[in-house]
Amino acid sequence: MANSPQAKKRARQNEKRFAINKARRSRIRTYLRKVEEAIASGDKEAASAALRAAQPELMRGVTKGVFHKNTASRKMSRLSARVKALG
Repeated sequence: MANSPQAKKRARQNEKRFAINKARRSRIRTYLRKVEEAIASGDKEAASAALRAAQPELMRGVTKGVFHKNTASRKMSRLSARVKALG
């Protein structure tokens, strides 16, 4: 348990940051799931639209420190390759 005022404050900040990061990660996963569903349905137009919507969200996760840059790049690369293969 945190005893010093500084440690108590850091504990509060960590809880708040955890909640924000959790929400952001969930939001990004939702966007990625929409792309996956569009790919599974075989609709190239919907898949590319979902991919365009997911890209800025994923990169925003990188700038906010939720995902590592290479992780986001890998996800975008693999999804875009799968969307491209639909045609």
